[in-house]
Amino acid sequence: MAPAAISSSVSSGLSDENSYADIDWDTLGFGLTSTDYMYKMKCFKDEEFTEGKLIPYGNIELSPAACVLNYGQGLFEGLKAMRREDGKVVLFRPDENALRMRIGAERICMPSPSVDQFIDAVKQTALANKHWIPPPGKGSLYIRPLLLGIGAILGVAPAPEYTFLIYASPVRNYFKEESAALNLYVEDQFDRASRGGAGGVKSITNYAPAMKPLAKAKNNGYSDVLYLDSSTGKYIEEVSACNIFMVKDKIISTPPTKGTILPGVTRKSMIEIAREQGFKVEERQIAVDELLEADEAFCTGTAVVVVPVGSITYQGKRVEYGTTNTSSMYKKLSSIYVGIQNGQIEDKKGWIVEIN
Repeated sequence: MAPAAISSSVSSGLSDENSYADIDWDTLGFGLTSTDYMYKMKCFKDEEFTEGKLIPYGNIELSPAACVLNYGQGLFEGLKAMRREDGKVVLFRPDENALRMRIGAERICMPSPSVDQFIDAVKQTALANKHWIPPPGKGSLYIRPLLLGIGAILGVAPAPEYTFLIYASPVRNYFKEESAALNLYVEDQFDRASRGGAGGVKSITNYAPAMKPLAKAKNNGYSDVLYLDSSTGKYIEEVSACNIFMVKDKIISTPPTKGTILPGVTRKSMIEIAREQGFKVEERQIAVDELLEADEAFCTGTAVVVVPVGSITYQGKRVEYGTTNTSSMYKKLSSIYVGIQNGQIEDKKGWIVEIN
């Protein structure tokens, strides 16, 4: 790793820990903005990660024979650091991201940081880039942990060396239309995952194959793609960037996470919130035809947070859902979820981790 120099235009104005980086927060989107520092920790095959450190943000050096480049041995996570009105900086359930990375690492034969190592590294990265955390209500610092098989290898086998790396970027909403309802296209030609594959872990190999159907959908005016199961092509699974829920007769349903669907942290949190509020939540197979008859639908994810679905298009048929009803399930649950994150609702479950 060749450390990159920190820009003088950035470092010169950051003597006050509560100051902000000099960018226009009102025009912030979901894109990469280079920040000051990233975190790096290494270990060899059959060993454990021990101690990492913060280094200036910059490029990394890899062998052309690196396992991650040749065979895709890599995982990533995504979580956010948020600034509250009282000035506190918080994370939301980072232990869940750490556990999900460990499960993914076991699936693709990689050592992984412990939960404590993961959370400590995330905290260090957020604090080192605190000036890039947007003001309250203007976005968040998106934190991207990576676990990469960087060791050189020619045959198909686990890498001899691994790097745990974290970088961060200030972001706003994932979808350009901000809080507007999503218009989803049901993809019946391409599959996202198959039984026995790696669809249930956050492997880097899951995402490039989704680029073609996603680009096609966006070129036709849709927000994202909703995938069906690869076995029957009958049941919905997940959207490219998030999990999906439907509501019918006040019963909330979402597809089960049984190996082909990523177990989202936001998804899990919304299920727990809904059940605590007395709503019935079912984790079960949902036929696409059943979704078209739903009263409402919404999506959840770290990047998208909680967003309503405005329409579903399947085989030329478009079904629209009402999204302006103030008594909608989406509004009830998302207001609690966001309230816990921003401190307006008491966190009774220990989900919030303060990092000041």
